[in-house]
Amino acid sequence: MKSKIIRLGLEALYFSGAYHALRPVTSGVGAILMLHHVRPPRHDAFQPNKLLEVSPEFLERTVRSLRASGIDIVALDEMHRRMSEGDFSRRFVCFTFDDGYRDNKEWAYPILKAHTVPFAIYIPASFPDRAGKLWWLALEMAVAQNDSITMVLDGVEQTFACRDDTAKQELFTQLYWRLRCCPDEPAIHAAIDRLCQRYSIDMAPVGERLCMRWDEIKELAADPLATIGAHTVNHVMLAKAPDDVVRSELTQGRAILEAALGRPVVHFAYPYGGRDLAGPREFAIAREVGYRTAVTTRPGVLFPEHADHLTALPRLSLNGEYQKARFVEVLMSGAATGLFNGFRRVDAA
Repeated sequence: MKSKIIRLGLEALYFSGAYHALRPVTSGVGAILMLHHVRPPRHDAFQPNKLLEVSPEFLERTVRSLRASGIDIVALDEMHRRMSEGDFSRRFVCFTFDDGYRDNKEWAYPILKAHTVPFAIYIPASFPDRAGKLWWLALEMAVAQNDSITMVLDGVEQTFACRDDTAKQELFTQLYWRLRCCPDEPAIHAAIDRLCQRYSIDMAPVGERLCMRWDEIKELAADPLATIGAHTVNHVMLAKAPDDVVRSELTQGRAILEAALGRPVVHFAYPYGGRDLAGPREFAIAREVGYRTAVTTRPGVLFPEHADHLTALPRLSLNGEYQKARFVEVLMSGAATGLFNGFRRVDAA
């Protein structure tokens, strides 16, 4: 239902022309685009994480469209310079990719390279070593492979039926958000570990197949177009963690990347960076430990006022469920996120 409402809203803004009328007020000075997977579309009926992936064709169309519009496509360092110096003579956009998936190198990088597009990839430092917990994918696999799921939630063992694709989608959504509401990250991992054990799910080959290793990251990092940013060590829900853990995740994630790459890492992305899991405490710690910029998943474009909130920057999600050029045009106008944010320019509270 949420996806349908968003789609209807984007369509209404586009076909009514309202996004054109709002553009002078809502477009801001630039935008940061957020992507995860880039790979050919799958045709499975049950794809609960579809929003995290776009096709290579969609990425290339988006790059071509932005180039044709005359907007500058810049690296994070250049974005930081423009924001810090108030250089807003030309509107700009940055491409960012979260989590360090191998398909970024296999499918996205050739497109970005061909069009000379700077880009950033935020790496959770445990993922290249295969120590990361891709728990949302483990949940997807468990639901996909079974007609019912038994889990211990809130201390109670519960069984849920999921015999068809509609039921599987509904169950995945329910379980995902119940897990997100666990008091801390270890509780989520414990529940998923029990689930994997019960249904004989081995996540090791999944991590090996999906995530880049250090040699692949180093190969990308050698290209001047690439910026490697930090994304904690363990892809942690920071708002659920105590101060010392937050500080450790932000500093150790950066230190591991710097040791592996032999260069400073000055840009950061909050895992699960929505309002519920990244807020003023995290923004302050990111600033205190020395990151130049840090991006959230809060929706929005950049305004001059964001120069005072460089560790609380919004992004525009290139969502796998809305892969149409007109949706990107509406998003880049700032109209959709302007309405969503009540025309508030900065959301850093």
